[in-house]
Amino acid sequence: MYVGRFVVVGPTVGAYRVSSRSFPNRQATERGDTVTVEPTPDAPETDNPYISYNGVRVTERGAVVGNGSHVDPIAEKLELGYPARDALAEPLLALDFEKDDYDTPRIAGVVGIDESDPTTTADGPGAVIGTVRRDALLVEEVTEPTLVATYEEDSPTAFDLGASDAEGAAREVYDHEFEHAVCAAGVSGSAGDFDISVYNGE
Repeated sequence: MYVGRFVVVGPTVGAYRVSSRSFPNRQATERGDTVTVEPTPDAPETDNPYISYNGVRVTERGAVVGNGSHVDPIAEKLELGYPARDALAEPLLALDFEKDDYDTPRIAGVVGIDESDPTTTADGPGAVIGTVRRDALLVEEVTEPTLVATYEEDSPTAFDLGASDAEGAAREVYDHEFEHAVCAAGVSGSAGDFDISVYNGE
């Protein structure tokens, strides 16, 4: 099955995978506390605005994963002290679904939210996941690994993620049976202490 790009979000581990039929010549590059999705050196030139973006941003209050330019304002709002639910919901609502031929949803989540955050009920690290589609804005707290994708699986649903560390999570989602894997990133930890990893295939 082809579900397009997807995120998996849990309280202490998360991942993001690029799956693409149209633009497979991309890679995930780790830059400090950020993972950038960008064209490979041999990729054909394109003016598509949805090809390059930060797919992971780590903050002191949680790690953000997502499929586009909304990742940066979500991270910025977290850093400003917004509750995680609001930091996730406001940029999704403001930027809305992607204005491409498919009305592609924006998807995102926050991993390892500090337990003092008012929008989580967890005794330890918390997590929220969200998506904005043409017909809905969905943002919810999750207590187990949960997936949302741009196609087919476009509502949050439980996902059997076995990995507990960033490297394992990146590799596991890349190797998942969903079609047309391009690259992946993983994140693990909790507020103030995160690891990130990328996997671009063999």
